Formats: sequence, C-alpha cells, structure tokens
Amino acid sequence: MNNDPDLDISQPQPNPALRFVRKVVDVRAAEVKALILGFVYYFMVLSSYYVIRPIRDDFGAAGGIENLPWMFTGTLITMLVTNTLFSRLVAKYPRRRFIPIAYRFFIANLVVFLLLATTSKANQVWVGRVFFVWTSVFNLFVVSVFWAFMVDVFNSDQGKRLFGFISIGGTLGAIAGASMTAGLVQKIGTSSLLLISAVLLELSAQCVRLFPVTKTNQSQEERPLGGGIWAGVVHNFKSPYLLGISAYMLLYALTSTLLYFQQVGIAAKAFTDRGARTAFFAEVDLLVNVLTILFQAFVTGRLLKWLGVGVTLAILPAMSVLGFLTVGVKPTLAILVIFLVLRRASNFALARPARETLFTVVSREDKYKAKNFIDTVVYRTGDQMGAWTSPLLARLGLGLAGVSLVAAPIAFVWLLISVWLGKKQASKESGGRAEGDQATALGNADALEQAG
Repeated sequence: MNNDPDLDISQPQPNPALRFVRKVVDVRAAEVKALILGFVYYFMVLSSYYVIRPIRDDFGAAGGIENLPWMFTGTLITMLVTNTLFSRLVAKYPRRRFIPIAYRFFIANLVVFLLLATTSKANQVWVGRVFFVWTSVFNLFVVSVFWAFMVDVFNSDQGKRLFGFISIGGTLGAIAGASMTAGLVQKIGTSSLLLISAVLLELSAQCVRLFPVTKTNQSQEERPLGGGIWAGVVHNFKSPYLLGISAYMLLYALTSTLLYFQQVGIAAKAFTDRGARTAFFAEVDLLVNVLTILFQAFVTGRLLKWLGVGVTLAILPAMSVLGFLTVGVKPTLAILVIFLVLRRASNFALARPARETLFTVVSREDKYKAKNFIDTVVYRTGDQMGAWTSPLLARLGLGLAGVSLVAAPIAFVWLLISVWLGKKQASKESGGRAEGDQATALGNADALEQAG
C-alpha cells in the first residue's frame, strides 16, 4: 500500500466518465484517465500480437513438429540477447522513452519480415522459422513491458481493483486481432497483416506518452532507473520472493508447452491447407478470448478483492492438476480441446492479473529488469524444457494420456508454489515491507486531475 500522507482518492467526483466506468470496476476519480489509457494500451498491444499469432502457429506446423524444439532453442537464445539490450535501455532512459524505443524496434522488425515475405519466395521455410522465433520473443516482450509499466504506475491495492478491468482491454484486443486474421488472411495475405500489426504497436507506444504524471513523481519519472544490465538476473537469484515467481512462471511455461505440442501435432494432421490451418488457430484464439472476457468482466476483480492474490493465483494450477488427470484417464480430442480453452482463458482472466499484482511490492528497478527477465528468459526456459521433453516422452511411447499423467504432478508442485507466493505478497503489502520504492503509484488526486 502507498503510505503517502497526501494520498486522498477516496472521494469520487461526480462526472459521467466515472459513473460509467464504476458500473464495472471499483475506480476512484483520480484513477479514471490512467485506467482508460491502460485499457486502450493493452488493447493495442494484444491486438498487434494476435494479428500475427496464427501466422506464427501456421509456420510452426508447416516447418514440421520435429523442428519445434530447435525453434524454441533459438527463441531462448534470442530472448537472452533481447533482455540484455532492454536492460541497457532501462538503465539509460526514463520509462517514457525506453518503452517507445523498444516497441519501435519490433515495428522495424515487422517491416523487415514484410519485405522478406514479398521478395524472398524461394526461402519461405527459413523465413517462417525465423518469424516463429521472433514472434515468440515479440509476444512475451511487449506484454511484459506493458505490465511492468502498469505495476510501476499502480500500487498493490489499485492492482487488485483495476487490473481485471485493464485485462478486458487486452482480451478485446486479442479478439479483434484474431478476428482480423481469421477474416482477412485469405483475402489480403500475410504481408498486409504484418503491416496492420505494426500500426497497432505504434499506437500502443503513443499510449505511454499520454499517461498522467503526478507532481510528486514527475522528477522521478524523468530519471533513468540506472543500475547494471545484469541487475535483473542478480536480484532475481538473491530474492526468495522473485525466485518463487520464477518457479511459478517456469512450471506454467513447461506445462503450456507440453499442451502446445499436442495442439500443433493434431492441427498438422487435421488440416492440409495452410490457409485453413491458420484460420483454425485464429478461431481457437477467438473462442479462448470470448470466454476470457466473460471471466474478466464478472469474476476477476471480485476474486482478487474478496479472495486475495494467493487464492486467485492458485486457481490455474489447481485446474491444471484436474485437467491433466482427466485427460490422462480419458484421452479424447474433445476433452483436450476443452481443457486447452479453459486453461488459457483462466490464465488470461485470473492468473495473469494476480501474477502481475505480485510485482507491485518490489522495487522500481526490479519491476522492469527482474520482471522482464522472469517474463521472458525464465518463461522461455520453461518452454525449452517442455520443447525437448515432448519428443523424449514420444520416443518413450507416451501418447496423450501418458504425457498428461506426467504433467499432473508438475502442476501440483506449481500449485504449492502459488499458495506460498500469495502469502508472501500479502505479508509484504500489509507489513509495509515492499522491496523498493512505490512512489510512482497513482495516488495524488489533485495532481492527477490537473494532468488530466
């Protein structure tokens, strides 16, 4: 919690925007502008990614499932390099500069892929493999930067109240992106979709520039965070709390990749036409996101507020234990698809807002450096483990049922870690033992209203 004596956001102002937004979220008058901008920002980020996600999945299937472990290895190596470069940006520039710079780097990459897609017809397989690796980095990176900004702007109490609503913006963006690809890919081709993704990403960079600044925190915002480029790694391994978050992320990624290999393998066999396969992946994404938005609108905020971070965080691993056991006992395609959809929707709607709230009680430097390391490198390490474990289990003769029964105890360990993390987060918040300065949290109502 922010203990600033000047903090006073308890009295809502009687304006139409506040009355409308408060119908679905517990927001204070001083928080409305930042809440709406966070909503729009996340919409742009995820719509940009979901425009190209089905293209990535199609390239993954087209390149052969046997090559996926190598592409995941390439993703991890690329992620390590990208994380180091980002840490240099964070140390050198204030957040309103380094975030747009990072996003425009990815925009430039999209333009390069656009040129390769139209001029390098003879090397499309290799272009596709590189694009698969790049998109896997792009996905985690741009979303991690978004959430780092959110946990820097909002404190823990605000995160519990507001992150569910902000997540709806991301889900709507994902629905919009998946819908555009499903409806347009066979009409305008993948090249035009890359251009659409680049435009959406630039709009997300503009959202950062428009965020309100409090008078109290203006000077802090204009200063670079400083520190070394390896600070995120060093802090992560020194802090039991950050290590716990890393373990949570690692096990989530490991189990997700085991499921992803099953999905890609099934799709490669079921669809021979690449356009139809891309549309299938987009339709699955669309179903997941429609279900997600229902959770976010009616469940997420209430669960975080009533049950706390720990219980909400534990829902996804608990569901995964039950899901893997069910698929292990009854390994049918229908049950696998239902499990995949419910698991992904629960991650976006429940686990993600709860997981991001964990970072509201760490230092500003850790919010960008350690968090980015966990969200990218640690996550892709879990991917890597799952990518090489899947073919190993296949060589051992384990099918869908066998892989699921192997994953179930892993998910149980993940569940225990989530319970521990919830207790640690509550202790840090209630005892005022945040690991760093939360001075940038929104709170000074007069200053915010002037900035608005």
